[in-house]
Amino acid sequence: MLDLRYLRTHLDDVASQLLIKGYKLDKERFSTLDAARKSADIESQALQAERKQASKQIGQLVQTGVAIDDAKAQVQQTLEKIDASLNALKARSQAADEQIQAFLYDVPNIPDVSVPAGKDESDNVEVMVWGDPRQFDFKVLDHVDLGGGLKGIDFDSASTMSGARFAVLKAGVARLHRALAQFMLDQHTECNGYQEINAPLIVNASALTGTTQLPKFADDLFKLEGDADYFLIPTGEVPVTNLARDAIHEEAVLPLKYAAHTACFRSEAGSHGRDTRGLIRQHQFEKVELVQVVKADESERALEELTGHAESILQKLQLPYRKVILCGGDLSFGSCKTYDLEVWLPAQDTYREISSCSNFGDFQARRLMARWRNPESKKIELLHTLNGSGLAVGRTLVAVLENYQNEDGSIEVPDVLHEYMRGVTRIASF
Repeated sequence: MLDLRYLRTHLDDVASQLLIKGYKLDKERFSTLDAARKSADIESQALQAERKQASKQIGQLVQTGVAIDDAKAQVQQTLEKIDASLNALKARSQAADEQIQAFLYDVPNIPDVSVPAGKDESDNVEVMVWGDPRQFDFKVLDHVDLGGGLKGIDFDSASTMSGARFAVLKAGVARLHRALAQFMLDQHTECNGYQEINAPLIVNASALTGTTQLPKFADDLFKLEGDADYFLIPTGEVPVTNLARDAIHEEAVLPLKYAAHTACFRSEAGSHGRDTRGLIRQHQFEKVELVQVVKADESERALEELTGHAESILQKLQLPYRKVILCGGDLSFGSCKTYDLEVWLPAQDTYREISSCSNFGDFQARRLMARWRNPESKKIELLHTLNGSGLAVGRTLVAVLENYQNEDGSIEVPDVLHEYMRGVTRIASF
């Protein structure tokens, strides 16, 4: 959420910057809402002063000859009228605050100055390419056909019990999927300095509001039935980032660096017809999520570091990929800057997203009240939050199956996974 005071004093600048994201800020509505709130506050302050003066009138009336009981009764009548007006103003002010809050909840984060202009993913800017795509001397199969041949990916059984966009992994493919997740967690905790977190898969509406999924993206979530506002998590970002909420952190514990392997659940409400084949876009999938919570002057460096940690997984797996910086039109609602890592998929003859690493600045922290105590200024300041996939496990499985396939449909296991596969170096049909 944007800083209300900053928005008031820099309204035109903010509106101009948000156009890079393709968002037109309704300046007139904001000014109207803010004026209504300000008017209620001014009237309330005037009435408070009037009430204070009225309380002193008892003695003045007595001095003019009014009986003390009569004086108290007169003043009490005046106070009751003022209190009634104050209550009405309080309700008006609260309504104005709620409207401003709702307005702010719909306004996206301001993009960083380094974010390129552009309308959609076709305008994203390539930063670097790592690795050379493998040249095959046989017909390449996609992961769906490979998984079917290995009897390791079963979409039919999943469809029978759960519907479309679900899969059952079996035997060697299931083991490879598990090995990838364990490998990622070990790399991030043992080599990259993250603390491992086992987080809840169900969260309340407050947690999702703090990380900006609510109220704007309610249609993308799976909500549990019942009176309470509980949801399945769309990403590990939600419970893990919420670990920093409603707290003032001392400098000595910063930065907070967390890694969590979780299942994720998304309704994919806005993705009808996209990637309906295979594992690329599922309602249930798994990720190893990286979260950093840092001081404001460290967030730019932290984004480069976190992205590098995600890249290290691809490099150790020897999977060719490219790194792009998202243009304004492709930038997510809460992010001020994002790098996407796109892995090479031979069957599609293109790069596909496998990780999105974002800096949210203080946008989430303001909702979460995630703060730190600056020992130099003695002030309480908002922290900055960052997150990224390190990596999406299912999409990494897709990349390994396609890039490490053999002509007979078997899969060579990447060297770094041998120990996680208990010495299995090749996956074939069972």
